[in-house]
Amino acid sequence: MSTTANVPIVEGAAPPQPEPAKVTFLRSPVPPNPLGEGKFIRTAGCLIIGDEILNGKTHDKNSNTFAKFCFDLGIEVKRIEVVPDEEEDIIEAARRMVSLYDCVITSGGIGPTHDDITYSSLAAAFGQELVYNDECIKRMTEFSKARYDFTKQSEEQKTARLRMALFPKGGEVLFCNEDLWVPVVRLEGKLCIFPGIPRLFNEMLMGLAPYLPLPPSSERPFRHLIHTGRPESSIAPFLTELANRTKPEGIRVGSYPDFRVGVTVSLIGKDQARLRVLQEEVVKALDGTVVAEGKVGEEEKK
Repeated sequence: MSTTANVPIVEGAAPPQPEPAKVTFLRSPVPPNPLGEGKFIRTAGCLIIGDEILNGKTHDKNSNTFAKFCFDLGIEVKRIEVVPDEEEDIIEAARRMVSLYDCVITSGGIGPTHDDITYSSLAAAFGQELVYNDECIKRMTEFSKARYDFTKQSEEQKTARLRMALFPKGGEVLFCNEDLWVPVVRLEGKLCIFPGIPRLFNEMLMGLAPYLPLPPSSERPFRHLIHTGRPESSIAPFLTELANRTKPEGIRVGSYPDFRVGVTVSLIGKDQARLRVLQEEVVKALDGTVVAEGKVGEEEKK
């Protein structure tokens, strides 16, 4: 056995192939605020599409990623739903969520196979026809040509591939990532269509952030976490009274038990001075210890 560039070569075997050249693209310019000047996202919904989620074949990670993304920015996720690869279910859920929330994302169902019906279903939901996007086809071809010779594909195979560039006509096609040909298509200024592959979903969600009218930092809440060794049943009456008392102030009280370890109590609100007063009350009442406090996503551990 010999080596070339630290890669073992087995005698008689084909030499290792070089990595395909990296392809990068220009990002789309940021369009005007789709919600209107001065407005920003306050509420959101998440629509996960796919039979494979409902039958347990695939574990949904994307709704969790989106919920954390929103929470850290001070956006309230109001609903997460999973629907099958059925047009009527997708249409109903998409219309309802867009009517209720400032931002809605879908995940799944945008590949080349027969059950990838998200684009066509959402086009039908908002009365639009499907059209090929030339820029997407161009990027798709450029990205893929170093990996596969598409001239070898049959006409049926080429048609299947091009389905991934067949979008609702009225949608914004946002190329948010330099290293991906896949765009985020936004409908009605609110509904953003994502692939279901978790790695792609995460990368594209981060890339989309500059294109979203996100809340200013002042809208992000504070979160204080207090740990107690008492069982949840013992602290339940106190937390119930505290939650009812502080709800009119916009403060949320939560409890998160850890088996045989105790409970972490969370206080979430926009007035940190008030949270600190309540924090002291919780520490005293539950013989607790403060474990973290600060702006959501920037909490300082104690």
